[in-house]
Amino acid sequence: MNIFIPLIVGIVFGYIFRERIKINLDKPMSVALLLLIFFMGVEAGRVEINAAELFAASVTFAVLTILGSLAFAMLMGGKLR
Repeated sequence: MNIFIPLIVGIVFGYIFRERIKINLDKPMSVALLLLIFFMGVEAGRVEINAAELFAASVTFAVLTILGSLAFAMLMGGKLR
């Protein structure tokens, strides 16, 4: 589902009715956000993964990212202390 359509409709609705809407939307937005996070967790929990393999891949990616950043900084003339 395209997320930009409801976003744009909400922006237009808020712009048109900005003087007429007097209710506080903080609580409903918080509830909606918590429900979204909850359902994302439920969906993530349904996925079967090999945790050890995923952990090893994540650590490898993190280390290579750090080393790549350091190498690029040294290439650009930085000095390691």
